[in-house]
Amino acid sequence: MEGAFRGFSAAAFAWFEGLERDNSRAYFAATRARYETEVRGALEDLLDELSAEFGGPPKVFRQHRDLRFARDRSPYKTRTYGVLAGDPNSATGLYAEVSARGLYAGTGYYRLARDQLERYRAAVADDGTGPELVAAATAVEAAALELAGESLRTAPRGVARDHPRIALLRRKALFAGARLRPGPGGIDADAARTHVRGTWRAAAPLNAWLDAHVGASELPPETRG
Repeated sequence: MEGAFRGFSAAAFAWFEGLERDNSRAYFAATRARYETEVRGALEDLLDELSAEFGGPPKVFRQHRDLRFARDRSPYKTRTYGVLAGDPNSATGLYAEVSARGLYAGTGYYRLARDQLERYRAAVADDGTGPELVAAATAVEAAALELAGESLRTAPRGVARDHPRIALLRRKALFAGARLRPGPGGIDADAARTHVRGTWRAAAPLNAWLDAHVGASELPPETRG
């Protein structure tokens, strides 16, 4: 049922702008109430509403950065993000993120484990299934979504650099998304819902191909890297 989510106020985006200027524990402590209600609380409400439609419990990740191996000692992420698991038969995730740049929604395979990457490259290289991905990617881009995901700088080992699908073969992850910029008053609830819903639905051809030809990793979690 829609109603709890009230949108992202101008104060939410101002909070991120302040965090980018002063990424300190003092700033976070002084503005924590605004973060909990206008930022994290609003994103939780949005995902909670959409979970009834798309499935999966909502999860919003912690704002604190993991500094154990980081050179950058800034204590806080400059974006707040969460996911829905979505279809239990799909390995795709449904992602939403708020930052000073607005509201981003995306979905796809954000990481490919070794076994997934092998299946992905084999399917892209295949002259039967590879063109199907090209068609899905074209449909996604025609819907004003951007394809993204980590890529190699050159061709994978054993793949010709002039392969007709080399840009897709270089991918180590593949997802699609779009960003909605805030206006002077922020982003109202209807605009936010429409943007996230529309993005996730428009990416359906890409997700369908990935689920059909890549699927979930079959490796134990500790050996997927």
